[in-house]
Amino acid sequence: MGQQSPSLDELAGVPLLANLPHDSLARLAEGMERREPEPGEVVLREGDQGDRFYVVLSGMLPVRRHDVGQRRVLMPGEYFGEVALVEDVPRTATVSAVRASAVASCDEAAFAELVRPLFW
Repeated sequence: MGQQSPSLDELAGVPLLANLPHDSLARLAEGMERREPEPGEVVLREGDQGDRFYVVLSGMLPVRRHDVGQRRVLMPGEYFGEVALVEDVPRTATVSAVRASAVASCDEAAFAELVRPLFW
């Protein structure tokens, strides 16, 4: 089975992306990959090179840093992975799934074109 893209409704439920023009949101959805990490699976690891931006579609994903432990829990509509892409630094935390979850991610090129401008 090929990679499934997130729906427009799923992406529109992410406050950061909700105000993107319909065409931009549709292009972003087409360029994103939807996946469902298993409970306990690491989605991204602190210190790794960042090459994708993620949004949480369902589930709960704790954010941990080696120096402070768990910092918070990401919920549907939230996003992660932007720090490494915006600041060109290694991943600043580890994010994993604690129960059945779904995330969607895009590569650095799609992030730079469609998402990064939302931070300014």
